[in-house]
Amino acid sequence: MTMRPCAPRRAGPGTRRLARAAVAALAIALPGAGPGVGPAAGQGLNLPGGNSSAPIEITADEGIEWQQKAQAYIARGNAKVVQGDSQVFADTLTAYYQGGGEGQRTHIVRIDAVGAVRLVSPTGTATGTQAIYDVDKGVLVLTGTPRLVTATDRISARDSLEYWRDRAIVVARGAAMAVREDKRLSADILVGYLKRDAQGGEKIDRIDAFDNVAIITPTDIVRGNQGVYNVETGIATLTGSVKITRGDNQLNGDRAEVDLNSGQSRLLSGPGGPVRGVFVPDKGQTRPAGPAAPGKQP
Repeated sequence: MTMRPCAPRRAGPGTRRLARAAVAALAIALPGAGPGVGPAAGQGLNLPGGNSSAPIEITADEGIEWQQKAQAYIARGNAKVVQGDSQVFADTLTAYYQGGGEGQRTHIVRIDAVGAVRLVSPTGTATGTQAIYDVDKGVLVLTGTPRLVTATDRISARDSLEYWRDRAIVVARGAAMAVREDKRLSADILVGYLKRDAQGGEKIDRIDAFDNVAIITPTDIVRGNQGVYNVETGIATLTGSVKITRGDNQLNGDRAEVDLNSGQSRLLSGPGGPVRGVFVPDKGQTRPAGPAAPGKQP
């Protein structure tokens, strides 16, 4: 197969048409580039939420460069990788591969995405500024204030957002936050466990929270050291130095259960001792007048 050289950074309409014309050859070459190896026999990329048996296609406005010594394909300018229902967008996409010699299949081992990164699947959209996907391990690391948006939830982090394909988990690190409607769950680290639905897609079934855990509802702020949120039931359980704050009132205990659907919270005692509460009277409340002192008229 003969690849076109990469187009200049400022590509004109003719160059863009040339880059797109090379896409058909590249889409065939990536799954199985060896002579006599057709696309159906190639290795699947298995993008997050994608179908590993579907063909892989890479497009780019400014061209696709094939660096044979580095064993890499570099797509620049509105670059896009598509496999089935899963898509990856970025300013620049680099796919590293192994094999591809005579009679060998091409095996993609890593994809790097830089600039305006966006990953789209039937279950949601993740965004960031840089992503590295280890294909063999099935681990995607998204950085640059990453965010994941699904039909019902929003998950964000300061440091990184990770997808572990084989373990079916999503990990948010650093000031991590999960938001559903007007309720928020935050912690240093959030781990979301994925579950297959009836349509074959993935959805978050449970979230574990570690360190500086806080649940914020319209009425309460609940804090603890660790937490577990059952997405299906809407029940969040916090443990370790738990505090429930409502206005100026506060309850302290070892364990709390928060129903995020109803907004109700309850605090439970444990080995650390009984539940303790501090209740501050309403500032607008006045004390009732007592009886007049003897010998004095009211």
